[in-house]
Amino acid sequence: MDIVYIALGLLLLVLGGNWLLKAAVGLSLKLNIPKVVIGMTVVSFATSAPELIVSIKSALNGAPGLAVGNVIGSNIANIGLVLGITLILSTIEVEKNFYKTDWPVMMVASGLLYFFIAFDNTIEQYEGIILFSMLVVFLVYLLRFQKTAVVDEMPEDDEELPLYKVVLFLSIGGFCLWLGSEWLIDGATNLAKSMGVSDAIIGVTVVSVGTSVPELAASIIAVLKKEKAISLGNLIGSNVFNILAVLGITSIITPIKLGADALSLVNNDIYWMLAISFIILPFAFFPKKLRLNWVHGIILLVAYTVFVYLKLS
Repeated sequence: MDIVYIALGLLLLVLGGNWLLKAAVGLSLKLNIPKVVIGMTVVSFATSAPELIVSIKSALNGAPGLAVGNVIGSNIANIGLVLGITLILSTIEVEKNFYKTDWPVMMVASGLLYFFIAFDNTIEQYEGIILFSMLVVFLVYLLRFQKTAVVDEMPEDDEELPLYKVVLFLSIGGFCLWLGSEWLIDGATNLAKSMGVSDAIIGVTVVSVGTSVPELAASIIAVLKKEKAISLGNLIGSNVFNILAVLGITSIITPIKLGADALSLVNNDIYWMLAISFIILPFAFFPKKLRLNWVHGIILLVAYTVFVYLKLS
């Protein structure tokens, strides 16, 4: 039965990613908004929704460390694992807005999270308001100033959809990504347990990777469909959304206070998140300006493998 869940989960991820991509391209054409902006907003929201649900439930159930750890682990996996695999599959051209606004916002959000945790081991409600307000400002900036700042490649098979189809594909695609990732994680976890794999190994591998499965599915399908702008925008936007929206909203609902165990875990992982997020900026300029390639992908994937190995050792 576990194999069936894994297979159905993978199928839903493929279908969901494809429908989400259709909605994103259709929305981009309908509103005349660059695909990278759609990737950083609509697609990021859809792929990060599971993290939002998990984090709010964790905080309300008295496990705030899981809420923060979930976001930090997901952000590390988004860059190290998902972007790594995506770049191995295909080179991605980087727009100037990446280093002018998108990457700086991701680093500022990551820095704020570090500061809030280091200051008093708590993300207070007013700090959550700061995070969420920053997201609102960023989204307004994207829609107002980047709308005409990026010139998209326009594949001949890009299809403009009526609004009801965009909403339908977006809703079904997002739901399938969520359900597919749930079934995949449940199936893989149960299968691993039946084979005698420890909870620690399952937690670091299956569960941590599972939080980034929607991003992985959406990004790989975007690359295969030649919609690379959506792929990169989805990953950067997802990391920004995870911190500013997921932790912002969660801490507004209830302050996130980290205990000693959670703090020691988070304090180690957050440096990995900062480092792996930072490194993609120099990658965008070396060895070739404004291009990320398979070499960068291998480096990111190796870094993520080292991170997982150190977590297990």
